[in-house]
Amino acid sequence: MLLQRIFASVLLLACVGLALMAWPYQAAFSYEPVGPRAFPLLMLGLMGLALLYMVFRPAPIKHSADEPPLDRETLIKIGICVVLLLVFAGTFESLGFIIASVITGIPMARLYGGRWLPSVAIISLMAIGLYLLFDRLMDVPLPLGLLSVLEN
Repeated sequence: MLLQRIFASVLLLACVGLALMAWPYQAAFSYEPVGPRAFPLLMLGLMGLALLYMVFRPAPIKHSADEPPLDRETLIKIGICVVLLLVFAGTFESLGFIIASVITGIPMARLYGGRWLPSVAIISLMAIGLYLLFDRLMDVPLPLGLLSVLEN
């Protein structure tokens, strides 16, 4: 319990230091509606709240029998997830957000027990919906890649 609190305290200090470094940052140009400073500060704020909880919580974290063991099968799933995320990062620009999301999202859904038809349908609709949300409503440009021929 003491080691958990010490670990959380050290990370909390790191978050505070990083937030102090990020606070005065001003970009020479703004390519996003909220600016480049908001995202790191938001993430550091959320991490800080979680770390504060870890420091002051009344009881230690206890693992229950409901949690999956960290066995070979779980480690293989984690490894496959990391590879899929690397594929997403590598294909994001060239293939575009929608296609990269679909080709990484469907295997991810199947990895965790999703059936073929619902996985394809839901991942495809989510990729298109997220593209429209970010690109059209929030003015955060996402690459279309191969689908750029559909753009007006």
